[in-house]
Amino acid sequence: MPIRIPDDLPASSILKSENIFTMSESRASHQNIRPLRVLILNLMPKKIETETQLMRLLSNTPLQVDIELLRVDARATKNTPQKHLDNFYGDFERVKDQKWDGFIVTGAPLGTIPFENVYYWEKFTEIVNWSRHNVTSTLFLCWAAQAALKVLYDLDKVTRDDKLSGIYAHQTHHHHHPLVRGFDDEFWAPLSRYAEFNSQEIKDKTDLTVFADAPDAGMYLAASPDCRQVFITGHPEYDASTLKNEYLRDIEEGLKPIQPVNYYPNNDEKEAPRAIWRSHGNLLYSNWLNYCVYQVTPYDLTELT
Repeated sequence: MPIRIPDDLPASSILKSENIFTMSESRASHQNIRPLRVLILNLMPKKIETETQLMRLLSNTPLQVDIELLRVDARATKNTPQKHLDNFYGDFERVKDQKWDGFIVTGAPLGTIPFENVYYWEKFTEIVNWSRHNVTSTLFLCWAAQAALKVLYDLDKVTRDDKLSGIYAHQTHHHHHPLVRGFDDEFWAPLSRYAEFNSQEIKDKTDLTVFADAPDAGMYLAASPDCRQVFITGHPEYDASTLKNEYLRDIEEGLKPIQPVNYYPNNDEKEAPRAIWRSHGNLLYSNWLNYCVYQVTPYDLTELT
């Protein structure tokens, strides 16, 4: 089944050109089924790019999924047209009295900034606490994973001196758990963060299960016992060129970044990067939607507690 998004959302034409099944709101309204309602809080600066990447992964399921986009506030951004934000993004006050099957909170380029200095930290904290009782399962990505660990478990922010950027090999644990069903023993995933995620500390100080990590990069995937909170510390949604674009941006800003590891063929920046993480990215989102959301969410969302 398709994801349901507005016809004039830029992602719609992109996904259709890739033969990804999307459905108009008018057509979906005539189907006699209860679709999953998934809310996306998009904190990334290039919102059109991020929403398209996420919708690719959410479309890889037999379930019909209704997508709604959320912004943390109405401030203007130089990376996304204001008209796009006004047309397609809602504010938290509009959705907070509703119940949702799934919720995705994206990363943000705030890795070196203390939480208390993030201008929307109070609002972010409110939204995370709200999600505990109004969403069947919430997926926190990268910076949002680190920030949510602070809100939910009071784990202090740990920032690396150097940025983890590149494609890292991760080991899968608890193979029989539905969240990692079908995963290889080892898989590749893109990372782009300053945040430190120590697997042992997370095991010792929280009730989370660590499902995947890497010796040189720490925890990648973890979840609460009931999977109502799922944490991904990387970017399985990234396109092949996303890390390259971030690398070039950091160079232009004078940050002197290290070349993303395991990314350019033969470490040659003149060669086009290849995505070697798509299959596990799709599988992860498919497992999350099916086992953490669809299989446990009530048919009547008002029954969610």
